Amino acid sequence: MTIRPLLRYPDRRLATLAHPVTAFDSALRELAADLLDTMRAAPGIGITAPHIGVPLRVVVLELDAKAGPQTYVNPEVEWASPEMILHKEGSVSMPGVNDEVQRHARVRISYQDIDGNMQTEESDGLRAVCHQHEIDQLDGMFWIQRLSRLKRERLVKKYEKMSRD
Repeated sequence: MTIRPLLRYPDRRLATLAHPVTAFDSALRELAADLLDTMRAAPGIGITAPHIGVPLRVVVLELDAKAGPQTYVNPEVEWASPEMILHKEGSVSMPGVNDEVQRHARVRISYQDIDGNMQTEESDGLRAVCHQHEIDQLDGMFWIQRLSRLKRERLVKKYEKMSRD
């Protein structure tokens, strides 16, 4: 298990589509373990393989220490509620800045577990927000793209200033 270097916004690799995982092997288990270590060190509650420069559809979430981490391989949103919520979001690839993003209040996702078994999960609240946020990242959509142009420009300027200081 290793803490890997994180890509930082505006690295172009954060805007590329991640490839489906086809091999459920020891390399995938090692990647998932490295993602967990890297996320905890950041610190964060969610991370994707693209955040460390690996263009694969792998997400690790740890929203509750008691429940522990969960790995999602090849996740896809199957259904989203019409109800929307606002939730403050940020990224391990753009530390120190966050803003409210509008997301579906509930979602159902399909994914494979670390052994390749198909799973589905329904979520609401923070977990639903995280599912949508990380799947967006796998699709090459960085979270700030969900903000208005004005909010996005202000956030980028703030991040650039923080990065220089």
